[in-house]
Formats: sequence, structure tokens, C-alpha cells
Amino acid sequence: MNGPQDLGGAHGFGPVVPEANEPVFHAQWEREVFGLTLAMGATGRWTLDHSRYLRETLPHVTYYTAGYYGIWLGALERLVAEIDLDQPSRVLTRENVRPAMARGGPTDRPGPAPAYAVGDRVRVRPMHPATHTRAPAYVRGHTGTVVTVHGSFVFPDTNAHGEGENPAPLYTVMFPASELWGPDTTASDVCADLWEPYLEPAA
Repeated sequence: MNGPQDLGGAHGFGPVVPEANEPVFHAQWEREVFGLTLAMGATGRWTLDHSRYLRETLPHVTYYTAGYYGIWLGALERLVAEIDLDQPSRVLTRENVRPAMARGGPTDRPGPAPAYAVGDRVRVRPMHPATHTRAPAYVRGHTGTVVTVHGSFVFPDTNAHGEGENPAPLYTVMFPASELWGPDTTASDVCADLWEPYLEPAA
């Protein structure tokens, strides 16, 4: 979907200015939201893709003013409201936190053979899905070159909505910035990780 998170090339937001020596957390409540989100995610009651979908469907004003962990908290509130807390869930105990964090949440899966190879020219399908997608709006309809073939991974567009993991090949595609934003851009090449269902052969 074309949500508030999809800002690449949008006017009016100014440059991204990294904070020097930025701390991991700016306040204690951010640390607590981080821990609470991980603990609730370990229950297995929703997928990472669904949690991303609920973040990007927060009201635009909330998304732009709440800050990073404020967005996490807003989505967590919506996720908890969706589930029945009386149903049994997995519980992440203290001794299991570090092993669980070390394992992460791998999303690579056996899947179909890739249709494209490094060097192939591909076009991102022009589309405006109403639901979750990892295809940024600023690359849709544009042509780039496959620079990496990663293997098959869970397809977020279906996994976010309980429609199955449907593993699909994942590629890194490089676009000249001028292809995305015109010849007067000062940006350099842009790389995006894109699943095969987003792509079609370039004419």
C-alpha cells in the first residue's frame, strides 16, 4: 500500500540527517516498548509482516509525529487488540531471551527457481496494492538491473494477511537515480530488494 512509510523521493520532508552518536534508546519508555514488542512477537500470534502492515496503516499524522518506538507502540496496541489474550501463547522466559535473539527470525525458505539472473534487466510492475507490499512506490513502473539473487524468501504481501508464506525468489535490483527521479537528481544509484512477483522482463 502507499502508506506514510513510503517516502522515497517525496518532497517536503527535508534531508535525512543522522544523529551523531545516536543512542539505541532516547528514553526508558523506548527500551520498554522494544522489550514488550519482542516478548509479544515471541508468542507467535502474528507475523512480522502483519506487524509492519499495522505500523504503515497508522494515521499519517501519528506516523510522522510519534517517532520510531512510538510507531512500534501504536502498532503493538492494534496487534494486541486483534488477538484473544485468553488463548494460550508461547512465553519467552528470561533464560530464553538471548538464544531467541541469536536465532532471529529467518525467512528464507525452499522455493521456486529464480526466473532472473544477475545482469538481467527487469521492470517493476506498475501497481498500487491496497494492502502490504515491500515494493516501494518510487520504483514501481521503473527499470533496473538485477545485481544479486538471494534465493527464496517468505513473500510479505501474502504473509502479512494470513494468506500463506508463498516463498518467492528475492533479488537486489539497482536503478539509476535518474530513472527514478529524472536527470536533475543529485542522488546516486538506488538498490531495492524486490520479490519476483513484483517484476517483469524489461522490454
